[in-house]
Amino acid sequence: MKKIITTQLFVLIGLLAKGQTNETKLKVSGTVDTYYSTNLFTSSVGTNGVLSDVKANGFGLGMINTVFTYEQSKTGIVADLAYGPRANAANAYNGAINQLYVYFQPTEKLKLTLGQFNTFYGYEVISPEVNFNYTVSNLFGAGPFSHTGLRIDYFHSDDVNFMVSVTNPHGITSGSNTTTDEYQLGFQFGFKNQYLNLIYGADGFGFQDVLYLDYTGGYDFSDSFYLGINAAYSNSKDADAGYSGIALYLQKKFSKVFSAGFRPEYFKTSSNNVETSISAFTFTGNTHLSKNLKLTAELRYDTSKDIVLISGKDNVTGFTLASIYTF
Repeated sequence: MKKIITTQLFVLIGLLAKGQTNETKLKVSGTVDTYYSTNLFTSSVGTNGVLSDVKANGFGLGMINTVFTYEQSKTGIVADLAYGPRANAANAYNGAINQLYVYFQPTEKLKLTLGQFNTFYGYEVISPEVNFNYTVSNLFGAGPFSHTGLRIDYFHSDDVNFMVSVTNPHGITSGSNTTTDEYQLGFQFGFKNQYLNLIYGADGFGFQDVLYLDYTGGYDFSDSFYLGINAAYSNSKDADAGYSGIALYLQKKFSKVFSAGFRPEYFKTSSNNVETSISAFTFTGNTHLSKNLKLTAELRYDTSKDIVLISGKDNVTGFTLASIYTF
């Protein structure tokens, strides 16, 4: 912990020392999240969906996330540092580095990024401030979380964009393997905030032909009601395994300080011709106590006829109360 804090201070001091001209721009932002969770109707520890390497029945810690963004003309860096159980569950290096990359944007339409960046795949992200829900979906838990390599974004217009990437297998970023001469290819097509994502190649867990295909999008029915969609499919002939699933995100804003949502999800995995499935239903209420502090109350019900979820039961109901502070 001391080493991480010291590293953050050195980075910040170095950037401040160089960032005193009108041509440069330094921004520091981040989040801190903590939570209380419990499984209703059972004493078993570990509420489903809480992204943490130490899932708690009781009070738990999420992570501290500090993001340094430094811009100068057409270039810049992002040093996104995270520490805590949530960061450990989703990233490499014991969560210390969430993202670390440099970028070059020669024109308004073209941007090149090199380093480690969070995945473009899927609906939810690691940072709890960005997500509407605090617990994460099974689709998010299936990964990938982050990539290390090169991505090229082309913004054709305000409505149309393309992205291609060449990265290490994401399993390496997850700290599960060592660097090898194997790669993943990525592609994204975006049209009016609807995204088709594709990843193919080695996954870092010993398989070379893993395909990830994903649609992420949504629709604003009104200024206060939104429907988000995430549908995904993955398969590997080498592993004889894969998954598929869909999650909906219904969100309603009732006032400037309170909004509520419902996330139904169906998730299926297959391995060696054996299929298992799980359904999850999450009810979420978000209350903004101030501009910076959000309180999230969440009731989640998971059920499956194929697998034991907890304590010999095929269903579990969890309650989570989380605080997310943004700075």
